[in-house]
Parts: sequence; C-alpha cells; structure tokens
Amino acid sequence: MRSFLLFLSLLQTSGLAVEIPQTHGAHPSLLSKYRPTGKTWTCLDGTKTISWTAVNDDYCDCPDGSDEPGTSACPNNTFYCVNVGHLGAKIPSSRVNDGLCEPTCCDGSDELAGVCENTCAILGDIYRKEQEAARKLQRTGSKIRSTYIAFAKTEKKRLEAEIETFQREVAVREKEVAGFKDLVDRTEALSAEDLKRKMGSPLYTSLITHHSALKSLQREHKKHVEREKQLSDILDTLRRGYNPNYQDMAVLEAVRGWEYLAGLPHIGEAEREEGVDEEEETTQTDKADEELEEGEWSALQLEQELDGLLNVDHISLLMEHEAYVDDSASVSHQHDIKEYLPDFLILQFDLLRDSLVSWLQTLGVVKGSSAASQATKARERLNDAERTLNAAEEQLEKSRKELADLFDPAGYGPEGEWKKLQNTCLTKDSGEYVYEVCLFEEAIQRPSYGGSTFSLGRFTSWNTSPDVKTGSAEYYSRQVYSHGTRCWNGPERSVKLDLTCGTENALLTVAELEKCEYLFTGTTPALCLPPEWNKESGRDEL
Repeated sequence: MRSFLLFLSLLQTSGLAVEIPQTHGAHPSLLSKYRPTGKTWTCLDGTKTISWTAVNDDYCDCPDGSDEPGTSACPNNTFYCVNVGHLGAKIPSSRVNDGLCEPTCCDGSDELAGVCENTCAILGDIYRKEQEAARKLQRTGSKIRSTYIAFAKTEKKRLEAEIETFQREVAVREKEVAGFKDLVDRTEALSAEDLKRKMGSPLYTSLITHHSALKSLQREHKKHVEREKQLSDILDTLRRGYNPNYQDMAVLEAVRGWEYLAGLPHIGEAEREEGVDEEEETTQTDKADEELEEGEWSALQLEQELDGLLNVDHISLLMEHEAYVDDSASVSHQHDIKEYLPDFLILQFDLLRDSLVSWLQTLGVVKGSSAASQATKARERLNDAERTLNAAEEQLEKSRKELADLFDPAGYGPEGEWKKLQNTCLTKDSGEYVYEVCLFEEAIQRPSYGGSTFSLGRFTSWNTSPDVKTGSAEYYSRQVYSHGTRCWNGPERSVKLDLTCGTENALLTVAELEKCEYLFTGTTPALCLPPEWNKESGRDEL
C-alpha cells in the first residue's frame, strides 16, 4: 500500500497525473453549468474565463474554486460522491486524493481508481432494509396515532354536547336567580314594614329602655370605679408615709379606717397582735359578699360579660323571637309537593304558592308567617339558586377551556392527537430508583427500597428552542417539566423528555446530565406521522 501511495505521489510530482473528467466531483444540480463554450469555460461566479482543459487539472484558477470540483487544489471546496446504489454525499475537498477512503464516499470516487473498494451496493441494501423497517414502524405507529385523533374527535363531540347542556342549564338557573331576586326584593320590602311595626311594640320599647338604663349604669359604675382607684392610691400613700407615733388622731383614724375597709394589715407593732383576727374578719366579710341570689351576676361577670350583653343586636333578637313564635304556633302535616316536580317547574310552583298564600292571608282565610320569616326563607332560596348557577357556570367554563385546548397547537396538537395521552404514565426502573412521568402532569423519582419520593417537575411546555416552530414534529419531540423539588444546595429538579416515533408509549432511558437536571428518552405513536407527510429530508432518495 505504501508503495502504491508513493507511486501516486510520483505521478503527481512528475506531471504524469491521471486525467480526470471535468464534471468529476460536481454536484448533480450543477452539472448543466459544467459545459464549455467552444474551448473555454467561465467560472461559476462569472469573474473569469479559463480553458476547458483547465477544469479539474489540480490547479486552482477560479476565485470561487469552481474549476476544481474533483480535486483538492482549491481550499474550502466540496466534493460530491455519486455513490450509485446508495445515497450521494458531500465531503470537504481537502479529503480528496489524500490516500484515505472516506466512509461517506462508499463508491471510492474521492480517491484514484483502484484505491478504495466500492461498497455502495452492500451499504445501500442495508440502508434500504433499515428504511423499510422504519417505514413499517411509522405506518404501524401512524395507525395507532389515527386512533388518538379519532378519540379527540369523539372528545370534541362530547365537549360540544356538554357545553350545550350547561348553556341550557345556566339559562334556566339565571331565570331562577332572577325570579328569586324579585321575590326577595318584595318580601324584604314587606319585612321592613313589618319590622318597623314590631319595633313599636311595648316589648321592644321596654327592651330598648332597659338596655339604655343598663348602659347608663355601666357608665356611672366605671366612673365610680376610677374615682375609687384614685382615692385608694391617695390613702395607700398616706398609710405608707405617716408616723403613727407623731401624727394626730384624725390621720390615724383615717388610716385605720382605710385598712379595715380595704382588708389591709396595720403597719407597726400593733398589726402583729391584731392582724390574724382582722384577716379572718375580712375573709368572712368577703365570703358574705360573694353569696348571691339566683340569677345575680358576680363582680367578675359584670367585668367580663356585661359588654357582650350590651352589644346584642336587638333587631336580630326580635326577628329570632318572631321566627320562634311562628315555628311554635304552626305545625305542617302536608307532604312537600316539590319532591314530585321536575326542576324546571319548582320556581313557578314557589311563585304561585307564595302568591296564593299572600292572597289568602290578605282575605284573612289563613294566618301566615311573619314578613321577616318569609324574607329569610326567600333569601335562603336565592342563595341556593345562586350557588347552583355558579356551579353550572364553572362547569361550562371548564368544558369550554378543555375544548379550546383540544386542538390548540401549543396544547394537545392541531389534530388533538395528544389528548388521549393526558395523564398516561410511563415508568423506568433504574435499580436504585423508579422514574415515572405522567404526560402533561408530573414527573417523579421514587426510591426502590423505601424513602422519600421527589417531584421532578410538572409539565410546563413543549420544545422551547427558539428555532423550533410551534406545531412542527420537532416541536412535539420534547416535553419540559420544571419546578420540581429543590435539590440540597442546588436548583429545582427538572426534566426534558425527548420523544420519537414508536409503536408503544414507553420510557427508554434516564440520565442526569447536570445536577438535578434530567434527560428522559421515550417513544410514542403520537409522533408517527403518515409516511406521505414525512417527505422533508436533507438527503437524496435512492
């Protein structure tokens, strides 16, 4: 081999180079431009005209290097390998005639004839078998994908029917709420008049008078307590500061009187002899003071509970009293007819019943409940109706959002092909840990032999690369899960899930590329486009 390479080198240096066709190494798309005009040829950039025999003569004549497509004479040029029986390929022209067989040029055209073996037939056969296997997998996967699309269409019909049902229910509930609001307005107007009349009753007037008197007594009591405190401070100061041996009898009597009244021991030697008896006497006096009649409040109760009693809402108390009287005076033995009525007739029944009862009460045929009680019941019905309306509106909004996301390219795909896989969980046992990702939900890491389970992140988006177009196959080839459990002294855990076409939804590999940043790979039929949709390729067909 070395002798052969030496022979080639001698041929080139001795000027006995092998003649090379002018189109050798030119890309098929440029062959039409490699034609002489008489005996001359113009460089592809149009800057120079040279002899046709100067093309591929192993000397760079054109500034753009276009005169040497089949040699290494011009730098930064490319050489095209035809590779008959396989796929054509391009290599840098610097690798032409370097004595090394380029695997990309299976036909050996990058070297002189006889240097490299032509393996294109073998490689082409292997490539075709691989392509056929890939097409078979793609066809099978695309059939499964079509079932996902059919599911999305069924889901669309279900959601549309659900939305229509909720729209009708919302309309019915809105009418109910409007009816009950009108009923509440009317009953509360009657209740206000009825309440005004009841507030003029002797019972309510007396209650308010007693309340005012009690509040006045509390005010005066607080004044006296404050004044007593000030006086006691003065007497305590006098008691501790006077000299019983030199003060006059008036001061002594005042101090002794205060000690007796306050239950305090004497200051001086006399208190040692008399202190015990007086303490017993004071204790007996205190016990006598604590003996209260039934229903009376102690001083502690007055201190702690009187404010609460004075803050009672007398209007509410009056209405509760009326409701108690109404409930005690009336006992109904009738069945609830509403239990046998459909929902859409309940409102009409309530309004008709209320109108009839009101008319009978006006005629004096029946004695109805008070206006306050009616207003309370009407308000309860309105609240129930509004809660039911809010629930229906929430369901309607939820269904509308699901329908909007169903065929959203940034959601479940333009054909809804990913909706079927929502919350489909893929697992991979690595031995120490079991990794699981539930599509569109969350990825987790669970120890195989006990311990804490960590969140690796929740679904955030599809492929976020700036050069990837939303809705493209590459866009759906990656899912991003972020904001997982934070690592110790590290970032929040996150996952990038790279997917390819496959006949199964499976998780294949798990790797931690950086601290707490994981790369999962997997397969899914959702990425198996029909073969006729997948003709975008950068390589030539056989």
